[in-house]
Amino acid sequence: MEIKQRLQDYRLYRLVREIKWTVKKYSSSNPVEKIVSLKPSGPSKGDVLLARANDAFLLKPGERLPTTHQKFREAYEQAMVFLNLGYAVDVMHYLNQEFIPQKDYVLFCDVGWNMERIGPLLSKQCVKMAHLTTAHPLFNNAAELKRLTALQQRRGVSLSARRQIWQPLRAIDYADCATVLGGEFTLNTFRYAGKPLYPVPAASPVLYPWNETKDFEACRRRFVWFGGPGMVHKGLDLVLEAFASMPECHLTVCGPVEEEADFVAAYHRELYETENIKLVGWVDVSSQKFQEIATECVGLLHPSCSEGCSTAVVTCMHAGLIPIVSYESSVDVSPDSGIILRKSSIEEIRDAVRSIAGLPASRLREMARCTWEIARAEYSPERFVEEYKRVVSQVMTARTNSVPAGTALKLQRSY
Repeated sequence: MEIKQRLQDYRLYRLVREIKWTVKKYSSSNPVEKIVSLKPSGPSKGDVLLARANDAFLLKPGERLPTTHQKFREAYEQAMVFLNLGYAVDVMHYLNQEFIPQKDYVLFCDVGWNMERIGPLLSKQCVKMAHLTTAHPLFNNAAELKRLTALQQRRGVSLSARRQIWQPLRAIDYADCATVLGGEFTLNTFRYAGKPLYPVPAASPVLYPWNETKDFEACRRRFVWFGGPGMVHKGLDLVLEAFASMPECHLTVCGPVEEEADFVAAYHRELYETENIKLVGWVDVSSQKFQEIATECVGLLHPSCSEGCSTAVVTCMHAGLIPIVSYESSVDVSPDSGIILRKSSIEEIRDAVRSIAGLPASRLREMARCTWEIARAEYSPERFVEEYKRVVSQVMTARTNSVPAGTALKLQRSY
């Protein structure tokens, strides 16, 4: 398959196959308990502890890096940045609650789940750098509960919360600084801590070529909702209600909807009995099916209530879909490329959909092309590596110069 071939030829995939030979796996049958040690090609400047998903470092020969979530590629790229800067790297799984550091680490990078536990065990000279991939958990939890309460009032049904985050509440409080996946919205939820915050761009797990043959006249009234678990959190309930009252427009629903039985029961009519709404379910973004859907649709709906730079949005932008997304999706969208929803109300969603559907095909092509170009320029693996390397280099230079990391970083591009 053409997509698979491109993945196999992709730089990261080749690096995964090469770096596997330098990986030492400590004995354990549980992947969460495995500690993966990576060594730089030359003398080491020191040891870095990286707490993230370790799947990318435990691949068997011939296995591809998973494309189900950007975290696998992102974790690998983070480790490569440290290695290329001359540091040895120990990778622990972020869910490992038993690991106790035995080395004098110069930097601890944590996705949030271990900073409060491990941070105090490290030396004062060790830079504690959080890597924050969601909005602050307290904001996230409150936002989802607010959506569920609003749904309860509209539909007379109580649904389960699916996206509550309970553990890493105080990662930023224990960190010296943080890289943040997301824009102004996500950054604002962490500013209270007074720590230097550095936005780094999320990257799509798959890149797509520009579709020159796409018929924008034919797809002008066709849209897709694409997202992960947490249907109410991601705003699918609002989108379904909006499209149920817009028979002239068509909605394709892509996501693990049927895994949430209470949501399916509450929206059975919209999901299965409404002619202009089609439930597809979960779709692999590396599949031909995903590209077919992107070709058939003009835009993406993603009115999430809380994100750290939604990878679903970024991936769809790479596929040339015009974004209609909430401010809380935390992706920068210009007026030339899409629409930012400020309230994500059903009425606002309807107005946005009709606004896009009413544009000339030539204008839609221009917006889609602009979207694709922005995704390529701002949300690529190369951009993530470039920005992440810049921040890490700055942090470690501050440490080498014996200047408190937070003080030095504030003189540079902190937000």
